[in-house]
Amino acid sequence: MTKNEIADVLAEIGTLLELKGENPFKIRAYQSGARALEAIEEDELATLICEKRLESVKGIGDALAQKISELHNTGRLEFFDKLKASIEPGLIKMLEVPGLGPKKIRALHDKLGLVTLVDLATACADGRVAALAGFGEKSQRKILEGIRNREAYGRRHLWWDAHEIAAPIVVGLRALPQVTRAEAAGSLRRGLETVGDLDFIVGATDVVPVVEWFVAQNGVKEVTARGDTKASVRFEGGLQADLRLVPEDQFAFALHHFTGSKDHNVQMRQRALGLGLSLSEWGLVAAGSDETVKETTAQCGQASGIRDEAALFAALGLAFIPPELREGLGEIEAAEKGELPCLIEPGDLRGAFHNHTTASDGSNTLIEMTAAAEALGWEYLGIADHSRSSVQAKGLSEERLARQVAEIRALNASGRFKTHVFAGIECDILPDGRLDYDDGILASLDYVVVSVHSAFTQSSDDMTARIIRAIEHPCATMLGHVTGRLLLRREGYRINVAKITDAAVAKNLVIELNASPWRLDLDWRHWRKAAERGGVLCAINPDAHETAGLAHVQAGINVARKGWLTSADVLNTRPLNEVQAWLKARS
Repeated sequence: MTKNEIADVLAEIGTLLELKGENPFKIRAYQSGARALEAIEEDELATLICEKRLESVKGIGDALAQKISELHNTGRLEFFDKLKASIEPGLIKMLEVPGLGPKKIRALHDKLGLVTLVDLATACADGRVAALAGFGEKSQRKILEGIRNREAYGRRHLWWDAHEIAAPIVVGLRALPQVTRAEAAGSLRRGLETVGDLDFIVGATDVVPVVEWFVAQNGVKEVTARGDTKASVRFEGGLQADLRLVPEDQFAFALHHFTGSKDHNVQMRQRALGLGLSLSEWGLVAAGSDETVKETTAQCGQASGIRDEAALFAALGLAFIPPELREGLGEIEAAEKGELPCLIEPGDLRGAFHNHTTASDGSNTLIEMTAAAEALGWEYLGIADHSRSSVQAKGLSEERLARQVAEIRALNASGRFKTHVFAGIECDILPDGRLDYDDGILASLDYVVVSVHSAFTQSSDDMTARIIRAIEHPCATMLGHVTGRLLLRREGYRINVAKITDAAVAKNLVIELNASPWRLDLDWRHWRKAAERGGVLCAINPDAHETAGLAHVQAGINVARKGWLTSADVLNTRPLNEVQAWLKARS
């Protein structure tokens, strides 16, 4: 296991121990051990374990050192397995309900005997939760809302999680000798923020071995369907995947159809009819042909010479429409007029600004984050740890911030990395719109990301005014995760996005597209409107709390493309010298 994976296990052990009502000192020992691990370099951890010096690290005692070594060397911990097995699974599930921590769950279990989410929902419905000391009506309402959201959201999955399952499947399918072409389709291909299920379109010469490979993949919990041209499986996490096998001549049509969206497909079929044609998943034929006979359709499709989607769009008098734009929101009209934007590409990004280190709540050090950015070929990396009011995230005091800035300046001067590091901060927007540091501190930084991390329940007018006041601060450079939403977990707070966008344009302030798979904030629908208004400058930031999180910019690229953004709309597509000049001009 890596040090970050081990730290996650230690933190989870602390949570489970708290759920069991264990000694607070024992709980804090695991929490402290997790934090201590985060401050150690990966190579250093291996050396400390090999030389049996791990217990010399502050916060890691002999017993904890043994458990860390066991995890590092074997990837498992017997103590952790037994601990999980000793707790009712339903209590662990309750941790997924927003606002319910281990202490409250323990109280619900001890005082009301609740062991499942169904029990919890019932207790809320009949008022027993509200009657408990430390809860009340407001807490009960929030718990019920959290349960409902969890149930509603349980049918969908984050794009990133679905992508990590789908990507190796596509690679595996393409490697099969019977397969001529294979692509993922559906909402995953369109880059939607959440995905209901996976669709794979495959052109194959011999379908039986392909189906057998598909249903036998690692992680498949259940085979729900198996046939000559289709197969469906469900993975352990609940995600369903459907395989559709088609002749080579039908591949382009099937890929287009199953990519969707429904609205896009309806409009495409209407356009085809206007041209005297009929479009389906099997082909493009003269209107009036018997589409129920696939052989006839395939023959007409073959005669058309359409081998890919570009040819399909061209046959209907359209420029190629990227999958991300296929939402039935004017993309067909734009393609007809030749007015589709040249969308941003993943390779256009040269760095990112909103990233965290172990100085606040990150899992990797400044050195590790910089090395990871360099490995990605980035010209620059911005460090924006949390400000002092974010106590839960180990926000930086003025003194700690000054030390970090000095460390970053020294690192750049050393020439150790080709990647330049910018010294920034993610500064809390306080409930009244003031920023979390004095102006002198903020002016000493390369840039300032201003974000809301508290008082989420303010009215729309108050929250909008609060954010605009922060935007108008002369030291503010960019606005972070604008609505504060957490996909599948929490709705965003209420704001007037149009007013905030106008304020940002007026102050030449960047609006962040937070690429964390849980956020993807602003939503792509707002970016589309912002792009149409003009003048808005975006920064695609991963909000990375570990080195692996830097790769999340890919999810941000999806959203940017769905929002019709070009490379010119995004600050971090610019080379280092231009970014430095832009930041200097704003200071």
